Amino acid sequence: MKKFLKGFKYAFEGILSALKSERNLKIHFIVMILVIVFGFIFEISKTEWIICIILFGIVISGELFNTAIETVVDMISLEKNDKAKKAKDVSAGAVLVLAIASAIIGLIIFIPKIF
Repeated sequence: MKKFLKGFKYAFEGILSALKSERNLKIHFIVMILVIVFGFIFEISKTEWIICIILFGIVISGELFNTAIETVVDMISLEKNDKAKKAKDVSAGAVLVLAIASAIIGLIIFIPKIF
């Protein structure tokens, strides 16, 4: 049971560490909080909440994966390297795709409620 609980401790330490050091992760968390606030204000449906929660998890997980990939690449590639740059750029691009798709879905949910 201790090992199980330690796993959660390490996971939360990883999230907090990334949150402290990664600007884009902070932005995603701020956007998530704003969506939650607006979700209550506009009384989104249960299904819309489920969609938003899934998207929060996907985007934040993507950003955490991106941070992990960039950290590992930086550890093993001490000099400028085209393949290292490509790995980091592709990883960042993946998060951008997730964020754009989530923003579009958010607009689909919230625009009708605003107007």
